[in-house]
Amino acid sequence: QVQLVESGGGVVQPGGSLTLSCVISESISNFYSVSWHRQAPGTQREQVALTNIKGVTNYLDSVKGRFTISKDNAKNTVYLQMNKLQPEDTAVYTCNAVWSQGGRFQLYWGRGTQVNVTA
Repeated sequence: QVQLVESGGGVVQPGGSLTLSCVISESISNFYSVSWHRQAPGTQREQVALTNIKGVTNYLDSVKGRFTISKDNAKNTVYLQMNKLQPEDTAVYTCNAVWSQGGRFQLYWGRGTQVNVTA
């Protein structure tokens, strides 16, 4: 069973930075895409950033220019560098990996890490 484990969340002041990490139990190259999502209380989960094997990278409009998704294939780790954090970035951030083969897809999720942006 594929496992994704996030870390790096915490409490930060507005304008601060955090880097989230997601360690995947299998090689990142096995997956079609890896992405970060977030969910604040009372809201729906939203995709924050995604990168796939075709080299496509997408960001939520509200985080463009502030967040960067990257991956270290040697460490099977996906990162989310978050700069200029704002209170509205407060949420549980969850890592996702999509496996795809022969038209079949399988999604894998981590358990999430809490990010609180507060003065």
